[in-house]
Amino acid sequence: MHTKTEGIVLKEMRFRETSKILTIYSRKHGKISAMARGAYRPKSQLIANTQHFSYNEYYLYKGKNFYYINQAIIIDSFYSIRENLNRLMYGSYLLELIEISNLEEEPNEKLFLLLRKGLMVLSQLDRDFLKFILAYGLKYISFLGYKPLLDQCVNCNNKDFTQISFNIELGGIVCNKCSNKGYYSEYMDINMYKAMKSLLYTPLDKLNYLKIPKDTLFKLHEIMVKYILNKIERKEFWTLKMIKSMKENGGL
Repeated sequence: MHTKTEGIVLKEMRFRETSKILTIYSRKHGKISAMARGAYRPKSQLIANTQHFSYNEYYLYKGKNFYYINQAIIIDSFYSIRENLNRLMYGSYLLELIEISNLEEEPNEKLFLLLRKGLMVLSQLDRDFLKFILAYGLKYISFLGYKPLLDQCVNCNNKDFTQISFNIELGGIVCNKCSNKGYYSEYMDINMYKAMKSLLYTPLDKLNYLKIPKDTLFKLHEIMVKYILNKIERKEFWTLKMIKSMKENGGL
């Protein structure tokens, strides 16, 4: 089967002497494994098309175990992401998030377009990285089917409350009455609640208009990481663990 699709390289792995096996998130087929034969040869036309973050139009042939790349036309290398350590690490988180939470060949065009938009915005970003990945994570988990319920208590539908918490398991805010019913909930103040709603609904390229205190971002980030990990059934993100380690050692 021959097919043409846009795709973004999530992972690359050497295969034998000169080839690569790529993990690509494609617009048409979702996450796929693709063989790039001869990609390590010095004069290979696939060198730029097979690197992390590279966004290409691929002409593929589907074999028994892999797709095989017949031709690739680069759309954007996102080279500026690799030039900056902050962009590189947070960009790697975007790729890891897609890679570990999607099964092979389950297309989701909303997720593809979000990843593309996220890399475009990140490639120009010089600050506010935490605000960016918080907004991205909220949008991502929503497009994956776990949009947090923020307008009423996720348990009793109560809209009239003065104290709120965020329930990881139920996927939304709970009122004070329900937070005492044995549900494990993360405390949220009104500033965290307002920030979560704003980050969820503000486009990624408009985040600079949001003014959110750093301590609010840190607290929300902890809640969202727990929430996303819970919904994709994982224990940790390797990239976020690396980012934390590098910050503690002055690397970021």
